[in-house]
Amino acid sequence: MQLEHAYIFDAVRSVRGRAKAGGALHDLTPHALLGHLYDALVTRTGLDPGVVADVILGCVTQHAEQAGNIARTSALYAGWPHQVSGLTVNRFCSSSIDAINIAALKVGAGQATAVVAGGVEMMSRAPMLSDQASVFSDPAYAARCQMLLMGSGADLIATLCGVTREQADHVAWQSQQRAANAINAGYFRSLVPVINPMRGSAVEADECVRPQTSLESLKAMNPAFADLGASGADAQQLAAYPHLERIEHIHTAGNSPAMADGAALLLVGSKEFGRVLGRPPRARISAATTAADEPLQVLSGCIAATSQLMSEQHLTVDAIDLFEIHEAFAATMVKAQRELHIPADKMNVNGGVIALGHPMGATGAMLTITLLDELERRDQRLGLVAASGAGGSGSALLIERV
Repeated sequence: MQLEHAYIFDAVRSVRGRAKAGGALHDLTPHALLGHLYDALVTRTGLDPGVVADVILGCVTQHAEQAGNIARTSALYAGWPHQVSGLTVNRFCSSSIDAINIAALKVGAGQATAVVAGGVEMMSRAPMLSDQASVFSDPAYAARCQMLLMGSGADLIATLCGVTREQADHVAWQSQQRAANAINAGYFRSLVPVINPMRGSAVEADECVRPQTSLESLKAMNPAFADLGASGADAQQLAAYPHLERIEHIHTAGNSPAMADGAALLLVGSKEFGRVLGRPPRARISAATTAADEPLQVLSGCIAATSQLMSEQHLTVDAIDLFEIHEAFAATMVKAQRELHIPADKMNVNGGVIALGHPMGATGAMLTITLLDELERRDQRLGLVAASGAGGSGSALLIERV
């Protein structure tokens, strides 16, 4: 769908913390983490929160602290005016791309002059699957709904595409090296340090990156999803793909996304809003799309969405300066490069979620912010961001610097 007059005026993200009790952000509630970003957005832009019509956030595990429409409650928690509404969306790991898309649609339709969009996921406090959804916890129900866990989808993609363990480990190693370089070089300009009051210190860098990772250390890791396959996932996939003899379990903790805590916000508005704000936009949201691929592959939606968006906009890979594609396990990235023919020097140039971390509901917004920062650093114009949800879903945005 073509979008008109929807602009990104600024964007902020938190650091990513490890999703465990000792992680750098674990002491903060999701509302407190978002509060840092609401404050930063106001400080950076001079925004009057009262002109914001809506806050739209992606959040996957809407359970406990993350339940109860966190988009609405977090804005109130941050002291924003009560007339600022809120909407929480869930398309699994592409949720915050969809949040940005909804914001752009509202602005483009004249329903709002300014919307804050983004996402949050505190996986150390609301772990993945803690909401106990039947489509993941009840095998018979899951089979009827064609829903499998992400690691099973990744191993099926590897099997179908002939991705070797060595290729998958190289994707992970490259992600770690690129992320470490980006951090050391200060490329993440929109990152906001987060004060952890429990520790009396500021968290200033993404915590999940492991620059010491080597191909040898990755090779030593054991497959992570063989037991999951043996519990029924392999049988379901083999029944759907009878030409396969077995599922190759090549994914490990090292070449899979790192679970993380984090949040991100973007200020989306009209050209008229920019005049009121008194500052030019950083980029225009040129187009967006959603797509759905074969559900038993689980994670291929980012590829389908990227291909669909380029087709709808009559764009070739050569016309796009940079791609940020959700590293939904290493095999998905190999499949993406093979099918989309994206050069390695255009895709995830500052690492991806295998290294940087994957706070599910916030990842799409974080990818968008990383893309915007890098387009500005390189003085380039056009970028595409895409993320996979579960069940084969995927979403993509095209952003253009103005």
